[in-house]
Amino acid sequence: MADIHVGCPLQLSGVEEFQIVGGKGDGMRVYEVRNEKGLDFFVLPQRGMDLGRLSFRGVNCSYLSAAGYVAPAYFQEKDNAFLKSFTCGFLTTCGLRQVGVPCVENGEALTLHGTISHIPASASCWRQREDRIEIHGILRDETLFGDKLVLERTIVCLLKENVLEIQDRIINEGDRKTPLMLLYHFNVGYPLLAPEAELFIGADRTAPRDAQAQKGIQDWHRIEEPQQGYQEQCFYHKMGAVGKAGVFHPGNHTGLLLRYDTEALPYFTQWKMMGVRDYVMGLEPGNCNPEGRKAWKEQGKLEYLQPGEEKNFRVRLDFFDCYADWQKAINERLEDR
Repeated sequence: MADIHVGCPLQLSGVEEFQIVGGKGDGMRVYEVRNEKGLDFFVLPQRGMDLGRLSFRGVNCSYLSAAGYVAPAYFQEKDNAFLKSFTCGFLTTCGLRQVGVPCVENGEALTLHGTISHIPASASCWRQREDRIEIHGILRDETLFGDKLVLERTIVCLLKENVLEIQDRIINEGDRKTPLMLLYHFNVGYPLLAPEAELFIGADRTAPRDAQAQKGIQDWHRIEEPQQGYQEQCFYHKMGAVGKAGVFHPGNHTGLLLRYDTEALPYFTQWKMMGVRDYVMGLEPGNCNPEGRKAWKEQGKLEYLQPGEEKNFRVRLDFFDCYADWQKAINERLEDR
């Protein structure tokens, strides 16, 4: 039933569709989604159904790289050219057959973080129910004479609770077993990300990715001011049965908490980049670490989908304006939600 206090429902919440004008993002379609409690974000149907900027109660929570919004036509599938069109946004999906450093595996040259984030949805739509907004999209990562994976994504935003959920179904529609690598590259940026903010990663163990990360292993949890010449550090965290990670800034009373099932997504990477204008904290659950498919296969960890097989993944984010509520959520069990 319509609210008798308002004319158009968009006064309170809903989805508005528009196109970006100018720059490399010219012509890209965008769904802007707003709930009734202060959550506002972009869904990018032409960029893997990923999330662009995201704010909560007027406070930006996402990181947008210097590349800005870039249409998929500019994507170069070689080496590290991915970085020239890596918008980051609040979520960049990495995969579906490659995550991490460029490599050559079984004669195939694989680019940084794969191609799914640069594939436009073949179909997308949205609908608003009584208590939620749902955005649906279908992405086809398929090649003639090659692998054929399909990603069906549903993004759920509750109207009266600050909850955002990503629900993914990946199906192998080809006739051969196909590597499956998936990493959810969530990117937290300023002003939520600041030295005054508290970083939480509920890990049992933490290990540095390389020698550069080893230098900062004692301070993996610290958020510093931007530094000239900073070199990125990545840390691998081993979660228990429940995966949880988040950030809360007491000064602007804004925080978020990521939760997921570690049986489906057993690996978690923290990307710490405290550079000038490259100031971002990546919180990244996945079925792999970003070592590249060649290394993952050599370690015997590479996951496959058989013909006709499918797998489902679910990631939930809660947003908070009260530190006590954020702390309480950290101590809840995933299955209780």
